[in-house]
Amino acid sequence: MTTRPTPSPPTNADTPTAQQREAATTIFERSVEGRRAGTVPPAGVPEPPLAELIPAELLRAEGPALPEVSEPEIVRHYNRLSRRNFDLDTGPYPLGSCTMKHNPRLNEKVAALPGHARLHPAQDPKRAQGALELMWRLERALSEICGLPHVSLQPSAGSHGELAGLLLTRAYHADRGDERTKVLTPDTAHGTNPATVTMAGYEVVKVATDERGGVDVDDLRSKTDESVACLMLTNPNTLGLFDPNVAEITSTVRAAGGTLYYDGANLQAIMGYSRPGDMGFDIVHVNLHKSFSQPHGGGGPGAGPIAVSERIAPFLPRPRIVRAEGSNGARPRFELDHDQPKSIGRLRGFQGNFGVFVRSYAYIASLGGDGLRDASETAVLNSNYLLARMRSGRAGERLPLAFDRRPLHEFVLSGAPAKRELGVRTLDIAKRLLDYGFHPPTIYFPLLVDEALMVEPTETETRESLDDLAAAFDEILAEAERDPQILRDAPYTTPVRRLDEAAASRRPVIRQPLDR
Repeated sequence: MTTRPTPSPPTNADTPTAQQREAATTIFERSVEGRRAGTVPPAGVPEPPLAELIPAELLRAEGPALPEVSEPEIVRHYNRLSRRNFDLDTGPYPLGSCTMKHNPRLNEKVAALPGHARLHPAQDPKRAQGALELMWRLERALSEICGLPHVSLQPSAGSHGELAGLLLTRAYHADRGDERTKVLTPDTAHGTNPATVTMAGYEVVKVATDERGGVDVDDLRSKTDESVACLMLTNPNTLGLFDPNVAEITSTVRAAGGTLYYDGANLQAIMGYSRPGDMGFDIVHVNLHKSFSQPHGGGGPGAGPIAVSERIAPFLPRPRIVRAEGSNGARPRFELDHDQPKSIGRLRGFQGNFGVFVRSYAYIASLGGDGLRDASETAVLNSNYLLARMRSGRAGERLPLAFDRRPLHEFVLSGAPAKRELGVRTLDIAKRLLDYGFHPPTIYFPLLVDEALMVEPTETETRESLDDLAAAFDEILAEAERDPQILRDAPYTTPVRRLDEAAASRRPVIRQPLDR
């Protein structure tokens, strides 16, 4: 186990640190009239009047209110901004349900190759054969991983893939002249599932969780009838638990005529071990920005391809990538096929975020099937190792496992005992973790767990970093036993201190005043 210094709170928690004072000074406040980072030399050719280049109605009445600063100040400004966020290059990021793992730099280099980075999305397919072949090969790889024969890369994220799945479900039932109004979603579903159901025009029907953390099969049966269009299921679910009744669950819904949708957010746990298609699902979305090496977070870009069964395939978004064998030994040709009469149409202007496809294909090709299986195996091993380390310390008593079953790639603890016995909330523990150099896990989700804390260490963390994280939890809980106020006032070392999160969500300040 490596040793991290134990952070101490400042003697006066109301006194800002030098880092906090520096962060509070904006680049506009550093502006000095006439100061420049550089000077553009004369063009050396006659300059036409601006009015000849830009229509008068589009010209500014006055110049933009940009800060006037030197080059070092610009560099420091962006460097300060980069240090205000926690990231994977700073420390472990065990954010449950999001798979915030290290992404190999090799894949970044491949995506940055000029032929990839500079390819225009409107390029004629005959001049983009390499790109189309890469996308076609990625589709085939995802098809094999998911156990479903057809794939579309168009959806831009997991939630977009969810919407695509329900639009496909609607098209499938409409094609059969079948009117259905309800979608079943377990109460361990990802939060976007109910929102997607509503956006797709369906009614959300919640399915209860049984005492072992899986779907309550009796409740499912009682709610499954001919009005049910689809079941949306995450397996393993947001508790990190694989549902042993999955075959019975899918057969129950299929017998009633519904489709089966698999939320692939936790595919990280089962790659190479089990496939959604083999479980009986018709549609699955894959988060390339979680499991397959696209950097995750910051608003994108992402990708949420969907893989589907034969009965759903006619309704896939168009155009679809098709491969035609070349004649007389010529290379195969790849085309965009727009002739899809039952298609739900386009989901976006072009085919998807191509750089994400490059990174993901490079990741899959470099690991191969055995490597993907190893990634899942190590993710599950790390999760169970960290859980065992935590249960052997103070966390075992203060933060018990929500459902006492062996999890897969993530696990959910309950902070209810710590709140009841020590007077500290899960939020306080999470904030204090930042002072120890760890990004906090997901908190207060899933909603069925009181004071939930969901931890996913991922396969890219070493045993030493997991030991450090377990030790940090122990030390934080020891602090809470001595003086819970230390946790209530945390964090102390971040650019800004404890924020009023309710006010921030209701009255966000999203722009910097320009007066100075």
